[in-house]
Amino acid sequence: MAKEIERKFLVRSDVWRKHVSQSSRLVQGYILSETDRSVRVRIKNDSAATLTIKIGHVGLTRDEFEYDISMQDAQEMIEKALGRVIEKTRYNVEYGGYLWEVDVFEGAHAGLIVAEVELEDASDDPALPPWIGKEVTGDKRYSNQWLAMSAPRAARRNDLSVKA
Repeated sequence: MAKEIERKFLVRSDVWRKHVSQSSRLVQGYILSETDRSVRVRIKNDSAATLTIKIGHVGLTRDEFEYDISMQDAQEMIEKALGRVIEKTRYNVEYGGYLWEVDVFEGAHAGLIVAEVELEDASDDPALPPWIGKEVTGDKRYSNQWLAMSAPRAARRNDLSVKA
């Protein structure tokens, strides 16, 4: 069983852009969305697809199972996804020995930029890059699952601030 251990933050400046090592275009939709579990399909760079099952949430940790699937299956599942399909570009930025993934959202959530860092252990305490803002770990409003199932960002501009 795989474990996902991550922290999530808002991004307060564009300084990270100077340090990008890689980027990927992601399109993802949810086949199942419940409080403590989800099934997500993701297409990366229009060339690879995965099906991911996430279960539970204890602190920073949850179970995660991920499987490669065919592009044809992924495209069909995206068409049948619940709520909104999430579109974003993910940028990889190395800082302090950790890989930070900066997600720049498009579509209904354009303007939202969040950074995640995956940890080996929940007790890990990485140095925060200077471009990191408010921590939003555990705030469901910043989860991709919630964003896919929620009203468009523009309609709730006062609820989700892109400023740190």
